[in-house]
Amino acid sequence: MAGEEVERAAMRGRIFGAGVLLLALALGACGESPEVARVSLERRVEVASVRPSQGPEAVRGSPPPLRVAIASVLSPSRTLNDYHDLLTYMGRRLGRPIRLFQRSTYAEVNDLLKNREIDLAFVCAGALLEGEREFGMRALVVPQIRGETVYYSYLIVNRRSRAEGLEDLRGRSFAFSDPLSNSGRLVPVYQLAVRGETPERFFSRTAFTYSHDNSILAVADGLVDGAAVDSLVYDYLRARNPEAAAETRIIARWGPYGIPPVAVHPDLDPDLKRTLKEFLLSMHADPEGKRILEWLLIDRFVDVDPNLFRSIRQMAARVGR
Repeated sequence: MAGEEVERAAMRGRIFGAGVLLLALALGACGESPEVARVSLERRVEVASVRPSQGPEAVRGSPPPLRVAIASVLSPSRTLNDYHDLLTYMGRRLGRPIRLFQRSTYAEVNDLLKNREIDLAFVCAGALLEGEREFGMRALVVPQIRGETVYYSYLIVNRRSRAEGLEDLRGRSFAFSDPLSNSGRLVPVYQLAVRGETPERFFSRTAFTYSHDNSILAVADGLVDGAAVDSLVYDYLRARNPEAAAETRIIARWGPYGIPPVAVHPDLDPDLKRTLKEFLLSMHADPEGKRILEWLLIDRFVDVDPNLFRSIRQMAARVGR
């Protein structure tokens, strides 16, 4: 996708996301939904395959595409733009065309993996736990960022807000990212639970934005009073697109939690699983792979510590998810 097309797509995504959020808040305000106003964007975007360089004979005899999904941690247009080089590099190194699948929600990406419609997924830590429960989803590797394999949930407000903590958002509007999100849903719900509160009682209105950058923009644009967002996304946007976060500020940092993994189906072909894992674990050793990882603010991919997601499991048990 050319730069201008990506920019237009990003603008459409921002306008559409704002419209959806306004609709969700309006429903909450009018009493149409007594709880959380859930609005599904129902996006179905399949990006054309990114193929390694090869001649006509090689194309006819090429292996089937490697099917990859990236959960909507970022909005679709931003995901396509930021992950394009990684997918292109993966296709060239593995000698296979790459097909990217995008869906509106984490649950839809989980379903793709559950039904064996994809081979590999970049998922949220909260979605991993749900996938483990439903069909035995496995974390293949995790990214290491600034020498760590953890991340945080940031509670953010508009930079002009007087709020200094969660209690200051009582009776105000709030954005969650996704129903299965750890940092964007489970963590704030848990923080309310330990205070004896629920989102329905504590906030005046709530809505799902279905990506963390949309939640950041919603707060920046004054569509909601607060949101809980993935620290990795917030820090990434602040580094790569600072204007996106400039109108917000962090008033709480919760964590640390096990970092979002790269996941596979438990019955994935063992040879393919081994090939994918070896590729990801060795990316940082190749100059081009290292450059791509640095753009994504990732040091390298590493093996998964069995206890990495323990605190998330404990929170989920506390709130009954």
